[in-house]
Amino acid sequence: MAEYQNYQKAAQSGVRSDAVIDEGLRAYMIRVYNYMALGIALTAGITLVLANSPALLSTISSMGIVFFIALLAASWFGPKLIYSAKSEGVAHAAYWGYAALWGLAIAPMVVAYLNIAPGIVVQAFAITSVLFGSMSLLGYTTKKNLSGIGQFAVMAMIGLIVVALANVFFFESSLVSVGISAVYVLLISAITAWETQEIKQMYLESDSASVANRKAIFGAFLLYGSFISMFIHILNLLGFMNQE
Repeated sequence: MAEYQNYQKAAQSGVRSDAVIDEGLRAYMIRVYNYMALGIALTAGITLVLANSPALLSTISSMGIVFFIALLAASWFGPKLIYSAKSEGVAHAAYWGYAALWGLAIAPMVVAYLNIAPGIVVQAFAITSVLFGSMSLLGYTTKKNLSGIGQFAVMAMIGLIVVALANVFFFESSLVSVGISAVYVLLISAITAWETQEIKQMYLESDSASVANRKAIFGAFLLYGSFISMFIHILNLLGFMNQE
């Protein structure tokens, strides 16, 4: 999250014009959400392609740990790369590569649910869209500083990831997995609101077109990751409830 602070320092030295900022801010946020939506579409497209190719899906499934490590690396280095990139091309490559990687990583799980109960996937996507949209709208409209809440949620999520890894390798408890997913959804909801507020505050009317676009890609990267993470855990919760 250090990239937030770097962007905020740049914002403090910029010139903001209240007379034109609303129109520019709306255009900027629409660009963020458009990039995010296209990233989700790419992930969904890759998942559907793999769903229709059993042999390829089997190969991808056997590489789960590889994709897990790759996603951790991409989540850490991606925002730094986008922030430091001097060209939009590098920022685009980091973002679209991240979205493609997620598509490969979650395809086995999503396809498994599609084969068992396709409605669960649709329901999970709908719930995620409503929850994510509500929290993002909250972050965009609230006057309250959410940085404290967001930073606490990030720290709590790190602890939760440790618990999740312990459950995978040692306990293998479905009840623990469900509990982790429930808490994760709550934490990622808070983070979504915080991220949206921070992305909004990064906007500067004085930014060049290139800088504004890289900021939009940066914002889309963060929100996309939150949306996909929220979707996965809501899908896990619905899958568990469907077994009852």
